[in-house]
Amino acid sequence: MSLHEFVKERRRAAGLTQPELAAKAGVGLRFVRDLEQGKESLRLDKVNQVLQLFGHQVGALPINRIELLR
Repeated sequence: MSLHEFVKERRRAAGLTQPELAAKAGVGLRFVRDLEQGKESLRLDKVNQVLQLFGHQVGALPINRIELLR
């Protein structure tokens, strides 16, 4: 599951609108919209502000090298 799908799914499961999520996370509404639309260049500190509401944070994950060669 991609990051934007994760955030959108968790927000909906929590019964929050995008403006409510933005307010609770302390970020702007435009940031939440960009995040949920999968914008590739976002500030990680703000992404973590949103993810913290759901008990998560951005982290480094190992990559399957075979997938990189395809």
